[in-house]
Amino acid sequence: QVQLVESGGGSVQAGGSLRLSCVVSGLSYSHNCMGWFRQGPGREREAVAGIFTDGGTPWYPDSVKGRFTVSEDIAKKTVYLEMNNLKPEDTAMYYCATGRSFWIDRSCLGRPDEYSYWGQGTQVTVSS
Repeated sequence: QVQLVESGGGSVQAGGSLRLSCVVSGLSYSHNCMGWFRQGPGREREAVAGIFTDGGTPWYPDSVKGRFTVSEDIAKKTVYLEMNNLKPEDTAMYYCATGRSFWIDRSCLGRPDEYSYWGQGTQVTVSS
């Protein structure tokens, strides 16, 4: 069975850092888009990072570019999201996802409905 398991969330002060992990099983890891999404209270789910798992090519929206870094460990079938200089508006449930075709737009920064498999989420809370 396809399983994505996130970890690493927690509560931090503004300006702090966290690193989230997502372990993939039950699905071929190579040549897949992996996405990181977040959904805060009263907000729609939005992509914060994407990565193609054959070489680690990353994509970011402008809202997190320069603060968030997505990376992978192929041997561990794990993707990471390192979040620096966190802001209160980053408070959200963070999810990893996979199952999106790279060939939709030759990127891995997509909409939630383009991903087939999702993890359970990990909560990130940033206080001021």
